[in-house]
Amino acid sequence: MINKTTIIGGIASLGVVLGMVSGEAIPSVGFANAQTPEETHSTKTEQKSQFRRIEQPLSNKVLVTIGGLGLIGLELWWFLLSKPNSKKATATGGIQEVTITVDGGYEPSRIVVQAGQPVRLNFSRKDPSSCLEQVLLPDFHIAADLPLNAITSVEFTPKKAGHYVFTCGMNMFRGEIIAEDRQLESTTEAHPTSFISTHQHGSVRSRRY
Repeated sequence: MINKTTIIGGIASLGVVLGMVSGEAIPSVGFANAQTPEETHSTKTEQKSQFRRIEQPLSNKVLVTIGGLGLIGLELWWFLLSKPNSKKATATGGIQEVTITVDGGYEPSRIVVQAGQPVRLNFSRKDPSSCLEQVLLPDFHIAADLPLNAITSVEFTPKKAGHYVFTCGMNMFRGEIIAEDRQLESTTEAHPTSFISTHQHGSVRSRRY
């Protein structure tokens, strides 16, 4: 998967380069504390001479146009056409479990689980960005802090089939949990209590809600 932070940085860098290629001269204006009428007239004349349009070569104009169209196409693909990676949770000891890497987004960003069975999402945060310091699961009333270079486990039970989202603290990055109907009756007891545990340097911390 292409790192989202890398792509966003690339887009910004390309925008700066295109701006430098197509930019016009910016006049620098200096003023003295006290000016005589002759000096004021001279200053105005100099300012007018500085506001001159710079004709760009045709090759630069073509390059800017192609670059702009490329940026628009990349943004449309990224936000509208790119498909998130999907992964089905693995059941272990009656709990469906998936590890999600937090690095420029969530990988995988789409989790498929069975409704009515407990789910454990293990968030492994690698990205130091402050936006990804927290993960929110509003449908389950969960807000979990994600320490850097640690695994934070979030447990909940989707009572019915449906789509549930999880986002970063700023709602810029998001993922989706798809709960499907169970094909077979399960004897697993419901876990109405949600809790968060953080594993770091061999220790486990839990918070109940």
